[in-house]
Amino acid sequence: VQLQASGGGLAKPGGSLRLSCAASGLASPFSTVWMYWVRQAPGKVIEWVAYINPAGDLEYYADSVKGRFTVSRDNAQNKLYLYMDPLFPEDTALYYCSGDPEGRLRGQGTLVTVSS
Repeated sequence: VQLQASGGGLAKPGGSLRLSCAASGLASPFSTVWMYWVRQAPGKVIEWVAYINPAGDLEYYADSVKGRFTVSRDNAQNKLYLYMDPLFPEDTALYYCSGDPEGRLRGQGTLVTVSS
């Protein structure tokens, strides 16, 4: 299984970033599985941030990002996205796409740093 996240970087508070995740080698077709974004801030445990149903028409968000982040997917391209706007310093973390909310099935992460 490969879940490769990309799109992270340095952003200023109030700025935006769009993360992407390319999925391959899943046990089930991408279009049939729930997908999650999880993150791990320095010194903290992994937390789920957002998730989306297989059809892409149901989205759920952690309270800390509700109203600021938007999760979406493109089943034809086997891709998952996370649009983040506005960003806060406390959003600084390694972000992963995962097949579960605990991040046990996560792939390679992408670092998001929010700082002025």
